[in-house]
Amino acid sequence: MVSEKTNRREFTKRALAAGVAASVGLAFDSEGRLQAQGGRITDTDILNFALNLEYLEAEFYTVAVTGRRIAELGIGVSGRETSGATTGGAKVAFEPRVMVVAEQISLDEQAHVKLLRAALGNSAVAKPAINLEALGVGFRSQAEFLAVAAIFEDVGCSAYRGAAPLIRNSGVLDAAAGIALTEGQHAGVLRFLVSDLNFRVTVPSVDAKAVPPIGQPMAAPAVTGGRLFFVDGNGLTPARTTSEVLKVVYGGASDKGAFFPDGVNGTIKRA
Repeated sequence: MVSEKTNRREFTKRALAAGVAASVGLAFDSEGRLQAQGGRITDTDILNFALNLEYLEAEFYTVAVTGRRIAELGIGVSGRETSGATTGGAKVAFEPRVMVVAEQISLDEQAHVKLLRAALGNSAVAKPAINLEALGVGFRSQAEFLAVAAIFEDVGCSAYRGAAPLIRNSGVLDAAAGIALTEGQHAGVLRFLVSDLNFRVTVPSVDAKAVPPIGQPMAAPAVTGGRLFFVDGNGLTPARTTSEVLKVVYGGASDKGAFFPDGVNGTIKRA
């Protein structure tokens, strides 16, 4: 007979894995098995895929706030597969209110890296090569930073929306919803700052599902005049599949490029 304590521990482990899976756009099949790229994956695969993305976000915000890489702060970046340097980026000159937002988000992203690495142990993948200035912008001004940050957070929210209808266990859905709401808080405050700066920030449209802030060029036909928040004409967060998420961070390529010039580490690596 399995003890109640063991049951709780196993549920927590599965809920965490599923929540992370939702955050990166993975799905569940009709029997509740985690899927990616058309085949079954393990909890380790899911967590490592998420870890790649958390490395990217943690590096982006940490460099913008401090001018330093996460490894310089004592955060682990070694592990399985090929490690790579983080290139580009510099400390950004923020006004006080934007600095507070950037600092708080950087702490969240650093915590996510630490959490995932601790959960994975010796199975954690190394930080792959990361190009923080893959879009050619991001650090020379506060406006550039906000443009890239808004992209990162919108993409995370759309990945949750894509996975939510496929999650069958209510406890797993609750865990995923908690992470999604955090991403939504990040996205909301960043998009407000973009709109509040008298449209001096231009957010590039990364694909047809991008929702431009108010007053900016359109990419999504269903949205008229832009939106303060990352929502479509029905007031819903757009959905992206795992492949669509990877296409964004790879700059439209299938296996590497843009923010990950050599691709991500782990089993899930192709769009």
